[in-house]
Amino acid sequence: MTIANPADAATPVTVDLRPMIPRDRHATVFAAIEALGPGASFILINDHAPIPLLNHIERTWPDRFAVDFLRDGPEVWQVAITRTRG
Repeated sequence: MTIANPADAATPVTVDLRPMIPRDRHATVFAAIEALGPGASFILINDHAPIPLLNHIERTWPDRFAVDFLRDGPEVWQVAITRTRG
């Protein structure tokens, strides 16, 4: 699992899925989501567009997270995921 927690609490945590085996990726993201308080966010980094994962998040936690694509491929995707409410 690659989760970097910077010393500055205002800086979002980075969850880099690229070095992980695929079967562990979603569980890692779900753990990061569960750890977020309202207004907090993390940056998801992946080697492909995480559309199925983002759809799963929306189905599981409807209207609780905002998603902002910071980098949209073609080799690296970076997505900010922010908890908007409890």
